[in-house]
Amino acid sequence: QVQLVESGGGLVQAGGSLRLSCAASGSTFSWVTMGWFRQAPGREREFVGSIWWNGDHTYYADSVKGRFTISRDNAKNTVYLQMNSLKPEDTAAYYCAATTLRFMSGIDTGRSSNYDYWGQGTQVTVSS
Repeated sequence: QVQLVESGGGLVQAGGSLRLSCAASGSTFSWVTMGWFRQAPGREREFVGSIWWNGDHTYYADSVKGRFTISRDNAKNTVYLQMNSLKPEDTAAYYCAATTLRFMSGIDTGRSSNYDYWGQGTQVTVSS
């Protein structure tokens, strides 16, 4: 069982930066693939990025590639999402998720149905 708690959301001006954190409970964190998703009002949840359990591979949605960076610290049971050059269209609730599936391709890590555990979400609002 893995419990996830996101933090770090807030209000920022366009062009600014935020770093989201996702703290996980449980001793299996270092074995799980982690993902970040987001959902804006009236829209479906969409994939943002993911990172393998060992950090060897990261994957990103085209909309955030080059602006967002995922990292993890297995010693702290935490995964991060560094968001730079934020745009108003990045406004959404951001969720971290975990899956025990490993060695997944980028396409597979982008499917929300592959994730077993979800956090409660943290709101990011980017003003123009």
